[in-house]
Amino acid sequence: MLAKRSENYLPSFFDRFWNNELMDWGHSNYSSTNTSLPAVNVKETNDDFVIELAAPGMDKNDFKINFKNNVLTISSEKENEKEEKNGNYTRKEFSYQSFQRSFTVAENAVVGDKIEAKYNNGILYITLPKREEVKPQPEREIKIL
Repeated sequence: MLAKRSENYLPSFFDRFWNNELMDWGHSNYSSTNTSLPAVNVKETNDDFVIELAAPGMDKNDFKINFKNNVLTISSEKENEKEEKNGNYTRKEFSYQSFQRSFTVAENAVVGDKIEAKYNNGILYITLPKREEVKPQPEREIKIL
């Protein structure tokens, strides 16, 4: 349940910043199971948006990335099973980790079929190319007739 805001509540700079940003950092990015999520950086250049997701110790095949209805979803499920037999005993360990992060992209902001991803040195890089219409345009002088 959400706590009721007091009448004296003033939105902070960060509230306004995140609410007006191209990427929606809503509640869909938080784990409901109190597990940790990989840290993410979002960068904007003139030509694209780049998401950097810190996931050391993983392999590129551990990730699943989808883009549908202007929502980019990054998820992973990884299971490990380790068995050790020594004499009269067997030790078996299981571990399971998963996460999912979703980012809402402004409608018609990126070229969905040109999104690329690569995994290098523990970081997953996802590049979302901007559509020409949303790229910064050079200044032009308008002549008076």
